Amino acid sequence: MDADSSAATQAADADLVKAVAAGDQAAFAALYDRYCRQAYSLARRVCVDPEFAEEAVQEAFLAVWREPGRFDPARGGFAGWLLTLVHHRSVDVVRRQANHRKRNLFGDELIDEATPATGGADEKAIGGVVSGLVRDALRQLSADQRQVIGLAYLGGYTQAEVSSITGLPLGTVKSRTFAGIKRLRHLLAALTVGHDDNEGWEVQ
Repeated sequence: MDADSSAATQAADADLVKAVAAGDQAAFAALYDRYCRQAYSLARRVCVDPEFAEEAVQEAFLAVWREPGRFDPARGGFAGWLLTLVHHRSVDVVRRQANHRKRNLFGDELIDEATPATGGADEKAIGGVVSGLVRDALRQLSADQRQVIGLAYLGGYTQAEVSSITGLPLGTVKSRTFAGIKRLRHLLAALTVGHDDNEGWEVQ
């Protein structure tokens, strides 16, 4: 997509969002038809389960319908904003389902949870800690950095695709990604040290 085409699409999307704010259902349907596939693709990558992915996409578009004023065209294109919203909703859905499963543990599952961990369980536990640290670090990035990193590393898009989706110049995408990754490394190092101090871990 060239710069002129991208700018035209962003302008058209902004007009549709304004119409949605005025209660125009046809404008909302147009946005849904335009971006539902991209939204579902991203949600599926995060949620894995197709039903959870559909739930996340529905929640994201419902948020667009209820609060279209949250979109600020001055900060980038609608597609990038929407996909960031889809990613957040996808993470929320996965977290809710995980909490639901924990609340519904009983019988053998409770016994299994109380049983000393095997090697495989240790790996899962460590993976959970690492995922938690990454989430904590991501929350401390700027919104602009979270957007490009979320699309590239969690959504699986190339930097050129992120540029097309967000309407940002490729150079801006690259610089934000570089700055975000550099910041993440610093934050993860600090969080890991903090976790080690608090939990009494020994760093080999």
